[in-house]
Amino acid sequence: MGELELMVALLAAGTMACGEFIVGFFVTLAARIKQGRWWQTALVWRVGCWAWRTGKKLLNLLSKPLYQVGQTFAGAYHALGMAPRAALVILAALGLDVILMLLMVTTNHPGPMLLLVAVYNLLLLAAVIFAVGQMKQLQSAAKKLASGDLDYQLDTSKLYFDFQEHGNALNAIAEGMNKAVEQRMKSERLKTELITNVSHDIKTPLTSIVNYVDLLQKPHTEEEGAQYLEVLDRQAKRLKRLTENLVEASKASTGNLPVVLVPTSVLELVNQAVEEYRDRLEAGKLEVVTSLRGDLTVQADGKLMWRILDNLLNNVVKYALAGTRVYVTAQKQGQWVTIAVKNISRDPLNVEADELMERFVRGDSARSTEGSGLGLNIVQSLTQLQHGQFRLTVDGDLFKAEVTLPVSIQEA
Repeated sequence: MGELELMVALLAAGTMACGEFIVGFFVTLAARIKQGRWWQTALVWRVGCWAWRTGKKLLNLLSKPLYQVGQTFAGAYHALGMAPRAALVILAALGLDVILMLLMVTTNHPGPMLLLVAVYNLLLLAAVIFAVGQMKQLQSAAKKLASGDLDYQLDTSKLYFDFQEHGNALNAIAEGMNKAVEQRMKSERLKTELITNVSHDIKTPLTSIVNYVDLLQKPHTEEEGAQYLEVLDRQAKRLKRLTENLVEASKASTGNLPVVLVPTSVLELVNQAVEEYRDRLEAGKLEVVTSLRGDLTVQADGKLMWRILDNLLNNVVKYALAGTRVYVTAQKQGQWVTIAVKNISRDPLNVEADELMERFVRGDSARSTEGSGLGLNIVQSLTQLQHGQFRLTVDGDLFKAEVTLPVSIQEA
């Protein structure tokens, strides 16, 4: 009886403990469910999290060598052409298919292996259909481009592997063809303007010369004759300048000008050019402000640099707004020196900066001022002959021309 009573007591205690555990479990489970985070305290969840963290650490330890090996194989794979890559993929697929069939034949229970072979071949068929679909999209895009629809862009987000690469190439071809067409149209427009402007610029002085020669041949006073001769002299010089600019522009653009690059002082170049134009600048009510360092030297040709500054300052005299300042600065940036000429335009600048550097393009569309429209184009060509860069910036009425040249070898 004593042992029976002990067993009953132990059983009752165990039952009560189990009951309390079960009640506590469900109470805490209900609380966790209300909070919406009950799974995070589950034993399976914690074990899974521990396994995930441990797996990540192991993967991080092995990732670098595996990544390097993968990069090596990927680089070797992409180094092959499309045909070798396709052949490798097909051989690998067929090889795996042969291995599965051999296993099916040699096994005592071919049923599961037969099912596996069937599933594998269905997957191969799906892959072929997928590849054909991708090729069909590329073919459709190519036909649209061939038909002249240059604005068409293929959605490459639904393409994969080499198909996506070829889709991007087709889109790039479309963009390149659009740019080529725009450039061609711009070139044709500039050619038309070139013929019109050259005809205008040559015809104007020639017409004046012919008319005033005719007036000289008629009866006239000495005072009228002097006026006629002055006009003839001015128009003849204008025609001569236009002819010289044409020849110089042709030589500069083809690189037929001799270039002797030597260390050249920027301060001396700019000061000489400004002094040469001092009277004309003052006549135009323009104040020149220079900001130059005496130790700046560039690797340049002095004659070509004088022609560059001559054209830039001549452009300022013709087009700058009277009563304003003209800034001429020079600044060193690394192994380059930039000479900048800034002024306020008298007339609205109705063309883009890039177009101003084209031949026979001028800032005043009415062409009311004397000029050939070759000055900035010559500056660009002469700067390039000296291994430099020429850039124009137009911001409202602010006009800025920058000539960037390499520093002299001695200074570098």
